[in-house]
Amino acid sequence: MFNQSRTAAPLDADELALSLAPFGTSRMLPRAAYLDPAVLDWERRHVFGGWVCLGRAEELASPRSLKAFDLGHATVLVSRDEAGRLHAFENACRHRGHELLPCGASAQPRAVVCPYHGWAYHLDGTLLGAPGFKDVPGFDPDAHGLVGMPVRDWHGWLFVDPSGESEELADHLADLEDVVAPYSPETLRTAVSHSYDVAANWKVVVENYQECYHCSNIHPELCRVSPPDSGENVETGGSWVGGWMDLRDGAQTMSLDGHGSGAMIGTLGEKERRTVMYAAVLPNLLVSLHPDYVMTHLLVPVAVDRTRITCSWAFSAEDDQLAGFDPSYAVDFWDLTNRQDWGACESVQRGLATPHYRPGPLAPQEDGVYHFVRLMARAYLGTADDVAVAD
Repeated sequence: MFNQSRTAAPLDADELALSLAPFGTSRMLPRAAYLDPAVLDWERRHVFGGWVCLGRAEELASPRSLKAFDLGHATVLVSRDEAGRLHAFENACRHRGHELLPCGASAQPRAVVCPYHGWAYHLDGTLLGAPGFKDVPGFDPDAHGLVGMPVRDWHGWLFVDPSGESEELADHLADLEDVVAPYSPETLRTAVSHSYDVAANWKVVVENYQECYHCSNIHPELCRVSPPDSGENVETGGSWVGGWMDLRDGAQTMSLDGHGSGAMIGTLGEKERRTVMYAAVLPNLLVSLHPDYVMTHLLVPVAVDRTRITCSWAFSAEDDQLAGFDPSYAVDFWDLTNRQDWGACESVQRGLATPHYRPGPLAPQEDGVYHFVRLMARAYLGTADDVAVAD
């Protein structure tokens, strides 16, 4: 859990207090939260150092799978051993620190072998062999295994805790479990993924995701299938924020014409079939739950003013068996909407950098943004007991 003895972020406490004022009187986070590289360095240690999503478990579907995932400032190596158990490690050889697998690469080896000097490890991280060290006095193989970290498969998403000191993932997610479980995302399969480089701070992206106050201005296609003033944001337990929106009468899903060729997810109730749920799982996973597909945005902060985003669309396994199934009805709609959002986010980032910008107030429709801003402000101050960050 949150450690109140932890060093606070390099931000002005009085400015952060304005973000914690009651909704209707509060202000956005200080501009330095989006512009100062020192703040991002702090976030990497204390926010992205706790539970963070790497991607989908289907990326390591079979035994003896290995993949290196990017966190922006480091890479994590995840393996699935011969028995199907998951393991996660720092992607660094215990000899001289060489990466064991290039970032983003996958493999199916019998052992993990460092390409620099040939040190080899079992898929559970224990040292298998170190060339030239067999007869070195005092060399203890047991002391030179890979540096591990907790890893969990939650409904098909892989989460790791680089600090090794966070609370259980179930506590981090809390009541999100009840929201996500009916969609059975672990049974879905990713059909398409798109990658975007967005010239904006990662928090600008999350804040944009948390409101539709902007939708009538920049998303005409979205407004035709989902009323921008519908639904509501929810107060949550755990390190996530979210809310839902309605589908218009006659619309079956989020697409350019409101229709799609994918199978409806069979475990949903009537409400879930007529709404789309949007959940921002801190710090880096945005989950959009549709009646017939689940879309995720995975955020990697590359710099204080740059975020790499992978957007993926997962559909029912039944769709793979449907003759002529085409996921483009969902992909095309959201690719267009994504690009509209990224343009807005990049414009916000440029505006934040203007000399006289000061944090503005929140509109009544931006309570979802307030929930996120409040969580971050409390984390920065070191006063929150409900924000899962690393010690």
